[in-house]
Amino acid sequence: MYSITSESSHHPDIINLIAALDRYQSELYPAESNHLLDLSELTEENLILMVIRDQQLTAVGCGAVVLNGDGTGEMKRVYIDPTHRGHHLGETLLAALEDEALSRHCHTVRLETGIKQHAAVRLYERCGYEMRPPFAPYTADPLSLFMEKALVVDVRLAAL
Repeated sequence: MYSITSESSHHPDIINLIAALDRYQSELYPAESNHLLDLSELTEENLILMVIRDQQLTAVGCGAVVLNGDGTGEMKRVYIDPTHRGHHLGETLLAALEDEALSRHCHTVRLETGIKQHAAVRLYERCGYEMRPPFAPYTADPLSLFMEKALVVDVRLAAL
């Protein structure tokens, strides 16, 4: 059993998960192709940050959406600890982040990911993200892929 909750970017568990993600990505890509956003520099108004915890309340995954204030957001810092992969935690995390983004008037989520992160690309595709050209502040990079998903309210649920 896992739980997903909102968390502060200053929480030690988040800092540890992001450090693990940074180490992983630094092994895959040169510094100029690593877009490592420091979430602690963002305000709560434009950041959605969630953590996945196991039954022992150990943080095993995290992810964020940076809200741009124009109805768009960028998915950042999605990471599941390797020992907890294969339990569909990525799909569950993305759905929670997307639901919260939609509740905060974000209609489109974009992301940049690396070409060597095959599992991440498959996850995003399964969750409805489609390839797109680079978006600001990014430029074309042979080691990057850019994706986007339009978030929609289920009108059946909205009517309730």
